[in-house]
Amino acid sequence: MRRPHIIGLTGSIGMGKSTVAKMFADAGVPVFDADAEVRRMQGPGGLLLPEIEAAFPGSTGAEGVLREKLGAIVFADADALARLETLVHPAVARLREQFLESHGDKALVLFDIPLLFEKGSAAFVDTVVVVSAPPQQQRGRVLARKGMTPEKFADILAIQLPDAEKRARADHVIDTGTTLEETAAQVQALVDKLKADLRG
Repeated sequence: MRRPHIIGLTGSIGMGKSTVAKMFADAGVPVFDADAEVRRMQGPGGLLLPEIEAAFPGSTGAEGVLREKLGAIVFADADALARLETLVHPAVARLREQFLESHGDKALVLFDIPLLFEKGSAAFVDTVVVVSAPPQQQRGRVLARKGMTPEKFADILAIQLPDAEKRARADHVIDTGTTLEETAAQVQALVDKLKADLRG
């Protein structure tokens, strides 16, 4: 059965991945955002709430998962985190398959995967696109976020593959260190190129 060509979009924190994902959507490429789907499944009335509550009593409420409570349980306990992942990952995989089926007539689709290299997901996509910007721009963007500190930023960077290595392993790099218009032009050019390549 024919399926769309899958673009895997990734990039370190503060590189503009969400902005670039929206640019792909604006260029007509359907986008599957795994993090957004997880937030929805863990939000009010979410699909995963009964299973999470059963596994971690007191970790959910009317507003969905109580992030601080659940975080306190799983981040200090590797076994608890693994239990949570066995609930979340299969649910995301099912949604991803449904997404592919519902967009089977499209030439391209995009999976927004923050830890694409770190979690070994590169093997499941056809083309890897990395968003990248100069380190000083990345730092400025991240530290401007509410609640972010230099220490938190350093901790996040420590679990992510370095930007230079991501760029080296990418099929294509989108430079977000420039204007939004120039970045959008890069995205459109890449979409056009990939579609042309598929047409052979």
